[in-house]
Order: sequence, then C-alpha cells, then structure tokens
Amino acid sequence: MFKLEEQELKDLGAIITTTEIKQQPELWAQAYEIYKANKENLNNFIENIGKKHGQFRVIFTGAGTSAYVGNSVIPYLKKKNDMKKCIIESIPTTDIVSNPYDYLKEDVPTLLVSFARSGNSPESIAALNLGRQIVDDFYHLAITCDPEGKLAQMTKNDEHNYLLLMPSKSNDQGFAMTGSFTCMMLSAILIFDNLDSDIEKAYIDAIIEMGRNVIDRKDEIHELINKDFNRVVYLGSGGLGGLTQEAQLKLLELTAGKIATGYDSAMGFRHGPKSFIDENTLIFVFVSNNEYTRKYDIDVLEEINGDKIAKLTCAILVENENNFSGKTFGFENKYNELPDVYLAFPYILFGQTISLFTSVKVNNKPDTPSPTGTVNRVVKGVIIHEYDK
Repeated sequence: MFKLEEQELKDLGAIITTTEIKQQPELWAQAYEIYKANKENLNNFIENIGKKHGQFRVIFTGAGTSAYVGNSVIPYLKKKNDMKKCIIESIPTTDIVSNPYDYLKEDVPTLLVSFARSGNSPESIAALNLGRQIVDDFYHLAITCDPEGKLAQMTKNDEHNYLLLMPSKSNDQGFAMTGSFTCMMLSAILIFDNLDSDIEKAYIDAIIEMGRNVIDRKDEIHELINKDFNRVVYLGSGGLGGLTQEAQLKLLELTAGKIATGYDSAMGFRHGPKSFIDENTLIFVFVSNNEYTRKYDIDVLEEINGDKIAKLTCAILVENENNFSGKTFGFENKYNELPDVYLAFPYILFGQTISLFTSVKVNNKPDTPSPTGTVNRVVKGVIIHEYDK
C-alpha cells in the first residue's frame, strides 16, 4: 500500500488513510516540539492546581478512540505520579454524560483532560459543560487537533483552562483516527511523565525509529494477512491491554464489521473470551518489555499456539532472552528498556497497518469505510439532555 502510486490509492479509496498512517513518525517529532514549547506553562498550570487544593483528580476523557488514549496510558501514569497529590483516572465522555452523578464530585477539585480530534462531538462539549456545572473547583486541559473545533473555542488559556493544539496534520481527514490518536497520546504521556529531558529525547527518538521501521516492513505485515480469515483478536497486558481496544476498533471500523474483532488482557483471555478462537482467527499479542509481565504474555502465546486452532498466532515484541517460539513481528533488542507506554506507538502503527491492508482485502474503502453512512467521522444523532444538578 505504501508503495502504490497516488492514482492507484485513490482508486482503492485509500490515499488519505495511507498517507495519514505513514506520516505519523514525523508528527510525533512535531508533537514533541509543541510540548517543549508549552512545557513550562503546562507545568505551572498543573502545579498551581496542586498548590491551591492539595490533592485533586485528573480525569482523562474522550469518546471511542479518544477514550482509548486514557485507557492506554493510565496504568503507567498512575505509577509515575504521587497519588497523594493527584488521582489519575480514565473515564469516557460517554459515561460522564449519561451518568454525571456517578463520576463528577462537587467538592473534589478536578482537572478534566479532554482528548478530541475535531472537538465537535456532542459528548465532548457536554462533558465539559457538566464539569463546569457540577464541580466547584473545576479545571480543563484540552488536547485537540482542530483549532476551529468547539472544544478549542471553549478553552481559552487562563487560570482554569489550557488549550494544547496538536500538529495540524494530526487532524486526520480520513475516517479513522490515526495520527490524532498517537499525537494526543504522546502529549498526555509527556505532560504527566516528568522525565529528565535527555531521557525524554531518547524515548522520542526510539519511537520514531521504530515507527519508521514498521512502515519499511509493510510487505512483512501484508504477508501476515495474506490468508483467509474472518476474525482477529488483540491481546496485551497493562497499558498495552488498553491499546488492544484501539487496535481492534481500527480493524472493525475500516472493514465495516466484515471482520469480527475482539480484545482482552493476556491473562483475562482464558476466562471465557478464548472461546472466540476458531480456524479462521488471527491472534496478535502486544508483548510487554517488563520482564515479569512478559512471562504472562509469552505463556498465553505459547498456549494459543499449542492449541493449533487459530490460523495465525503472532507476537509483536522487542527481542530479548524470553521470546515466543512461533511467529513474531520483532524489533531490535536495543529497545528492550523502553517502557511499555512508549512501545504503544510502533505497536499501534502495526495495528493500523493491519487494518488498512485488511480493509482493502475485503473490498472496502479505508477513507470512507461505512457504506451505509451510519458511522461518521464526527458522531451524529446524539441528543444531549439537560441535567439538573
């Protein structure tokens, strides 16, 4: 796909999505520069909340792919932050809007971190309005891709609000969220990771190298789906388990449901969901770099492979002493100290590429994958009901 001529990609209805997947390593570099330019002001914004209130909540929120940003980073960031100062949670806007009384507390200072590509989803706006309505000491950090979107327009920088705009090309024009997802995820990690600048730069350089490696190995990825299948499962542990939600959603969206998808944690999969596997199933496991967690990931890979039911069982991993005996899509050992939350970037780039190739394989159009129009780039049909506090 990445080698096809422009007209061929247009004929396949894939030129936008292909371009937007391929450009992501460059977007990560741009997002990093944006973060560095805002770092001091962002730190002051967040530190001032702590100084004023002591402990406060941080809620990562969004809908669909934007919700999965929080799910993918939350385990790592909880570990990296002092819970006596801030309690970090991931709650979708769709839950906040339907059940605000369960999630928003009037007397608990709260920083809502909104992830949004367009910033025009009704739930994004409603979640922000509910926070302002319900919470006495409410703060908002909008991480969004469209400066003209409603969320950006509602978030003017002051003591209670901060707007962080992503690189302009991250505002995907295709249906699927690709660069928007990874740029927002990278920004959230950098803001709350509190790394020394030299380590920060080393991690960014590593994910850019690995991302380019994924693009260069497009033929290898294509060969993985060059077989008959109608089911795909993604598995992972911790934050990589959160990432499996996004990987399976991309495939479901871009194939318009022609491929059935599933996801779970590596250990949780045994407890019922493993029933999903049949002879037409592909299994992809995002393997952890953590020595302890990796043992569980490898165990489930070996078990599924040993069952000899699935058509393909494949590990996506960084090579080290404990590797899967079956099919792998591997990265060099030099990346084996990279925290899992940073592995998420090349791993999801792999998943996006699988989704793109599979979409074309089932004769769908990746740029406009919903032939009925019932699923849209910006969600439609949502009625926001008035909430009485």
